[in-house]
Amino acid sequence: MTEIKASMAGNMWKIVVNVGDTVTAGQEVAILESMKMEIPHQTEVAGEVKEIKVNEGDFINEGDVICVIG
Repeated sequence: MTEIKASMAGNMWKIVVNVGDTVTAGQEVAILESMKMEIPHQTEVAGEVKEIKVNEGDFINEGDVICVIG
């Protein structure tokens, strides 16, 4: 399992995948808003989205797990 983690603290603006979706390496999975900028987060591996650990609108810290790819 691979955890996709937040690269910085901010608000989870948008989650663009759902549990059960198949993703490819490099695919965007979520967008974090920090300092009025939108920071896309991509998966580095292909697989299936097993779990989403945050909700849109949540404040998350650097290193928090956004989702799990398996």
